Amino acid sequence: MNYVSTRGGMTPQPFSDILLEGLAPDGGLAVPQALPKLTAAQLEAWRGLSYADLAFEVLSLFITDIPADDLRRLTHAAYTARIFGSEDIVPLRPLDGKLSLLGLSEGPTLAFKDMAMQFLGQAFEYVLAKRGTTLNILGATSGDTGSAAEYALRGKKGISVFMLSPHGRMSAFQRAQMYSLQDANIHNIAVRGVFDDCQDIVKALAGDLEFKAACHLGAVNSINWGRIAAQIVYYVHGWLRATTQAGEQVSFAVPSGNFGNILAGHIARRMGLPIRRLVLATNENNVLEEFFRTGIYRPRSAQQTHATSSPSMDISRASNFERFIFDLVGADGARVKALWSQLAADGYFDLSGHLGEFADKYGFVAGASSHADRLATIRATYDACGVLIDPHTADGVKVARAFVEPGIPMLVLETALPAKFSETIEAALGRPAPPPAALAGLESLPQRVQVMDNDVEAVRRYVREHAAL
Repeated sequence: MNYVSTRGGMTPQPFSDILLEGLAPDGGLAVPQALPKLTAAQLEAWRGLSYADLAFEVLSLFITDIPADDLRRLTHAAYTARIFGSEDIVPLRPLDGKLSLLGLSEGPTLAFKDMAMQFLGQAFEYVLAKRGTTLNILGATSGDTGSAAEYALRGKKGISVFMLSPHGRMSAFQRAQMYSLQDANIHNIAVRGVFDDCQDIVKALAGDLEFKAACHLGAVNSINWGRIAAQIVYYVHGWLRATTQAGEQVSFAVPSGNFGNILAGHIARRMGLPIRRLVLATNENNVLEEFFRTGIYRPRSAQQTHATSSPSMDISRASNFERFIFDLVGADGARVKALWSQLAADGYFDLSGHLGEFADKYGFVAGASSHADRLATIRATYDACGVLIDPHTADGVKVARAFVEPGIPMLVLETALPAKFSETIEAALGRPAPPPAALAGLESLPQRVQVMDNDVEAVRRYVREHAAL
């Protein structure tokens, strides 16, 4: 299995190379040259596997340059009851007769990003040790990627992490999770701006090939294919838990900001997993919902990006969206490159000619949720089911209800635990969400963070001065 760029300018490379590279040299994103296919017999043979064994089976389809015994060891190190709290790893919890929650937030940072990052932490350390080199991770977070990456990579040999976050735009709990880490290889940078500004700095530095090589830069954002591959596993797991026999269909509702989480579902569906619908849920920053409704992709400026009560989705330029467009235009790298050039020049591109394919061919439907919707959904879900959900998951639940179909399970991908967004829970229920006992004093711990202007050169200087070389 080799990988190429969505923009057509990268020589095919094996998994270990693209794992360390992040952004492709031509500015595109790595994708498999050809997707593996899942058969009904294969899926049936996987029923009853532990999550770690299922992860091995799925990831071995994408990772062919790591010996099978080593890859199995990595998945078993990543997905343990000690890390995720139980042997289930990803529990399936019915909400009512129509919806169930796929519990992706049982990991150390209480967010779905742990599902991929725990594997990536193992894979990075393994590949770097084999090659005798170092890696400096440069990432951007709107709240959850940062802490998941830092907790997975803290203390790892040969790795330093430089994580950019939007200053003042994450919850107090999210800030405390990241900024309270005192490990020498963890560097938090709060940028005066929005998430898209942080993401733009990461892309600018990753696109400077001389700087990237000199500082051994890598990525953990969902631009890294390793993240997507690891997330495909829980779609397969969810399907296996929600069905009893081959061919049964399941729909998934996914709160979506950077498009990586739902992209993994798109890949799983293309591989042959029987997915009926991929329900994309956004908040007020509904650029993706607008695209699936109109066919026009028009990202918004930092000034037009709303600060909402589901802050991890306050994103207007979804970095993973390019991989879907690559599929939509028939894997034509030149066309993708032209579209992103048009986006840079005009601020939008129009693919409304493909509108009929979104639902019929790819299974995508979409909807948006507001602050009032989130509060009402949190309240209604708790009153009806006794289940407390976070505001991002509430966006997913709200939008999912419009697309429930008789006889087809609807699984809402849980984004985070409510303790991470206690202010919004208090607004909905009149009381804050209690943190897990082990994290009760988190917000009172000393915090270590560098606050910087939205300035590529300032971040470049800081990385150069603190990089592990």
